[in-house]
Amino acid sequence: MADTPVLDTTGLRCPLPVIKTEAAMRRLSSGQQLEVIADDPLAAIDIPHFCREAGHDVQELKNENGKCVFLVTAGGKIGSSL
Repeated sequence: MADTPVLDTTGLRCPLPVIKTEAAMRRLSSGQQLEVIADDPLAAIDIPHFCREAGHDVQELKNENGKCVFLVTAGGKIGSSL
């Protein structure tokens, strides 16, 4: 994952992690990946929900030191709104 951009939303609360994730996903091409780090407990629900609705794939979900780490692959509906 050396070339995978990282979006660190640590310290941000709902809805900012999803808003920042959506903005970052808009800059990616289909198939590119983004690592998202969040410490907001709602992010474990909100980010996967956003990804499903926008056509992105959450390939990995980890919990490390109180932070959720997502590996999101951009899907075909880039730029879709919530």
